[in-house]
Amino acid sequence: MLLTTIDPFLQEFDRQFDRLTRQAFTAGATVMPMDGVRRDDDVVLRFDLPGVDPGSIEVTVDRGVLTVSARREEETGENERHFVRERPMGTFTRRIYLSEHLDSDKIDAAYADGILTVRIPVLERAKPRKIEIQRTGVKAIRS
Repeated sequence: MLLTTIDPFLQEFDRQFDRLTRQAFTAGATVMPMDGVRRDDDVVLRFDLPGVDPGSIEVTVDRGVLTVSARREEETGENERHFVRERPMGTFTRRIYLSEHLDSDKIDAAYADGILTVRIPVLERAKPRKIEIQRTGVKAIRS
C-alpha cells in the first residue's frame, strides 16, 4: 500500500520554490524567440508566438525601431486549478533597431501557424551591385 501525507508547509514551500526557480531561469530568457535572415532583396524576421490571438499582435515602426507586441491570455476554465504552469502569459514585447539601409515604409507582416513573419525590404542603394570597370584607350606597352 502506498501512503502519502500532505504537509501544507511543504506545499507552500514547493510553490514558492517553483516561482523563484521560474523567475531565475526565465529572467534572461526570450519569451518571443526570433530568427532573422538576410536575403538579396529583404530581411525576414520570424517570431514564435504559439497560442497567441492574431488580433492581439501589433507591429509598429517608429524612428527606426520595429516593435512587435502580442498577448497570450490565460486559458483556465471555471472548475480548473493549475498544478503546473510553465507557459508564459500576458503581454510580450520585442524591439529591433533597424538599419538605415532598410525600407521601413514598406514593411509587411503575416501570421500563420503560430509564427509571425515580418518582411523588411532592403533599399535599392544598399543592395549588392557589380561595379563596371572603365577601360581607357591607352594600352600598356610591354617589351
